[in-house]
Amino acid sequence: MSFSEVLTKFFPKEEMKKNSSKEIAKERLRLVLVQDRGNSLPEDMLLNLRAELIALFSRYMVIDEGQLDMAFNKSEGEIALVASIPVVRIKN
Repeated sequence: MSFSEVLTKFFPKEEMKKNSSKEIAKERLRLVLVQDRGNSLPEDMLLNLRAELIALFSRYMVIDEGQLDMAFNKSEGEIALVASIPVVRIKN
């Protein structure tokens, strides 16, 4: 199951269209930060989420991908997204 299929399952397309990009990004981050009753997200899903977040940030700002640091820390049944995303400038 791809990450977009998981999102569609939890957030139907009609609902996603109504949400702003900010709300969609918040929900994507929430999927990473909160796990479902001790089940961890598959590693390939986390990598896909990372790529989608980079693409999302790149739509609104120029980021320095060479200095970008994004990691998923797993401990005691929790997953946390830790990110340092250097912003060069905001796009108009």
